[in-house]
Amino acid sequence: MPPRTTPVPPATPLHIQPATEQDIPTIIALADATWEPTYRFIISKEQIDYMYRVIYTPASLRRQMREQHHQFLLAYVDGQPGGFASYSEKPESVYHLNKIYVLPSHQGKGLGQHLVQAVVAAVRTAGGQALELNVNRHNPALAFYERQGFAQHREEDIAIGPYWMNDYVLRKDL
Repeated sequence: MPPRTTPVPPATPLHIQPATEQDIPTIIALADATWEPTYRFIISKEQIDYMYRVIYTPASLRRQMREQHHQFLLAYVDGQPGGFASYSEKPESVYHLNKIYVLPSHQGKGLGQHLVQAVVAAVRTAGGQALELNVNRHNPALAFYERQGFAQHREEDIAIGPYWMNDYVLRKDL
């Protein structure tokens, strides 16, 4: 009698799952494909390159996961990585959406909305009362975040090496 095999379920069109350190190469590949197209009309190439080198090395991502307690989510479309998000806890039941990036080929198809919803669900489950994020004041994604229920909470200027990020801090009460 042949051995029994467990049937493999078909790949779902969209699947979001927590990422681990083993997924760092996937996160970097997604960042490689999304970082420059996201920021090329907002900040200088020098600033893009500098910030990318600071944030997306394997060592930096491990530090974000281990020491800064960033939780990463990976979104798969038809079994292939299509985007990612990360979030972390702040004081007083507030969480911060640190990153959300979707491949340019997948933008405008609801993947970003699904990632935000997955982060909101995880934050609510953890007892979070609000979710905040930073967005460059000139980033067209501002309208996307507003459609997801975020509203301007304050302005913030952040030094990153020799550069400045001029951001809005948006907040969504949960």
